[in-house]
Amino acid sequence: MDSVQKLVSSFKLDLGPLKEPIGFIRLIEWLFAIIAFATIGGYSGLTVLTVECPDGTKDFVVAAFGYPFRLSAHPYYIPPCDQAPKPAMYLQGNFSSSAEFFVCIGVFAFLYCTATLVLYLGYQKDYRQTNRGPTIDLLVTASFAFLWLVSSSAWGKALTDIKWATSPEHLLETCPLETCKIKSGPSVGELNASVVFGFLNLILWAGIAGLFTKRLHSIRIQSPQTHL
Repeated sequence: MDSVQKLVSSFKLDLGPLKEPIGFIRLIEWLFAIIAFATIGGYSGLTVLTVECPDGTKDFVVAAFGYPFRLSAHPYYIPPCDQAPKPAMYLQGNFSSSAEFFVCIGVFAFLYCTATLVLYLGYQKDYRQTNRGPTIDLLVTASFAFLWLVSSSAWGKALTDIKWATSPEHLLETCPLETCKIKSGPSVGELNASVVFGFLNLILWAGIAGLFTKRLHSIRIQSPQTHL
């Protein structure tokens, strides 16, 4: 309890680090991480076909899907024109591993950015007393840059497959009725944005890792006897 009280009492808010490149970029990373996982985590889409029967009646084929994109778990039904039971059909593919990995990296990046911003703005003096803090920060930042590369690439490939599996053209090919027609396809603008922000995060985290490297290199030149 005493250590917690001491930690709280030593907190001194200083917005100065936000004016520096590392602090400002970390704030942008915090925002971009939120956008990256929010655009995919709450997504849901619909592909709709119409079925026109010879007697003039019209019905709809609605294939719904969403995060975490286990498409094969989502049935949709083809309405028959002869009043027979509706046969269930399923979307193809399971892309949950790529989607959940991408969201996981986004959430952990957001949490790390939050923690480091608190450190920069409230404990900047303690943070800069030794090279240990910036060095750990560099290693974690470089790791996140690599993870953003892997997760964004995997999610980008999965999104391409999801677009194909849920496209109205593909569902039209699988429809057993000749009267099936395309009505509307899913809106994937949010998912496209998630991939874009994933690679933007890669650029930001790699960039800030480069800034840390330059800063630590300059410190070693100025203080060659400093031990990490």
